[in-house]
Amino acid sequence: MLEVTDIKVNYGAAPALWGVSLQVQSGELVCVVGPNGAGKTTLINAIAGLHKASSGMLKFNGQDISQLPSHKFCGAGIAIVPEGRRLFTGMTVLENLELGSFIASAKALRQRSLEQVLALFPALVKKLPDPAGSLSGGQQQMVAIGRALMARPKLLLLDEPSLGLAPVIVLEMFKAIREINALGTSVLLVEQNVAMAMQLASRAYVMEEGRIVMQGQASELLTRPEIQKAYLGVEID
Repeated sequence: MLEVTDIKVNYGAAPALWGVSLQVQSGELVCVVGPNGAGKTTLINAIAGLHKASSGMLKFNGQDISQLPSHKFCGAGIAIVPEGRRLFTGMTVLENLELGSFIASAKALRQRSLEQVLALFPALVKKLPDPAGSLSGGQQQMVAIGRALMARPKLLLLDEPSLGLAPVIVLEMFKAIREINALGTSVLLVEQNVAMAMQLASRAYVMEEGRIVMQGQASELLTRPEIQKAYLGVEID
């Protein structure tokens, strides 16, 4: 489904990604983990069309989308839930959700999509007329994910969905992500919570300093001593 081949991204003259390659197959849930500053957000923004790669190739469903204008990525089937949610806080929850279905194919199914989002996040049902800015952090993240799902994407990109949330809400969020994937949407998850991300994903990529330094089955990577020491705080004798 998604093929990222040797992409490089610069911020001005400063390189942010150095020849990164990864794949997400149809129906997969794949995670990208690593420390702050590793380039995870830059990578996911490049896949969403928000940062143009200076070289390399992005292919989605067999088509080269490397030069596709940013505003056409959603129509191609890719939706992103950005770090920090970026809701329109003065607008209602319903208005924020409806903004996700602006492309014609999604607008035609807006009511069905809304029902599916509310089934996934029932806590939002009574919040639809409320300003999005009045919601708790967890509820705002539900709106952000719901807004992306309203576009009916084939691939959902999630950038740090657990950031700033209470542990009990994080568990709910990861449960919802698992359900989204089980219903057929491919997911690429960028996450600092390494243990939970790798327990959720089928495959994982580890990034450091703008490069992929490790990849494989998530369950296997989670048992590797270097991963346990670097990210889980487990001391290895």
